[in-house]
Amino acid sequence: MHDIITLPGLGGSGDTHWQTLWERADARVTRFQPASWDQPDLDDWAQSLERAVARSKSPPVLVAHSLACLLVAHWALRFPTAIAGAFLVAVPDPDGRNFPAEAAAFRQVPMSALRFPSLIIASTDDPYGALATTERQARDWQCGLIVAGALGHINASSGLGDWPQGRALLEAFCAGLRR
Repeated sequence: MHDIITLPGLGGSGDTHWQTLWERADARVTRFQPASWDQPDLDDWAQSLERAVARSKSPPVLVAHSLACLLVAHWALRFPTAIAGAFLVAVPDPDGRNFPAEAAAFRQVPMSALRFPSLIIASTDDPYGALATTERQARDWQCGLIVAGALGHINASSGLGDWPQGRALLEAFCAGLRR
């Protein structure tokens, strides 16, 4: 199996978020560490992601949530470093009314195809991104899309625990990637 780097969104992923639970359960899962989870700086987040990818023994799989999904697109344009793929959960709408002001630097999302295999996992009732917007983003990035049902923002508030459905989707995604 590939090494996995989790990329939490704004505020980081707390103790009951599925990303944190996956990290605790699997030694291959590590978290990238920007300077601030609450005041996201695009340049800092991109550099932090680049450092985390560079530390991997082999091209890792990125598991991004929310704002970090937009980070992956920005990072992909800036850095040529190889990754095995990106698993993008709850992509937010940067033009949506709930998009956080402190993340304004992430708003100009690259629209070009991602240069690695990628899969978006979406919810039908995400307050941070309408499904139609997520579908357009999947087309622009030329990545797969799975609509997992009404799961809110697919975070700790969604009551998913360690989100076994998400873990199964990640394992299936990884099974299709080159080693």
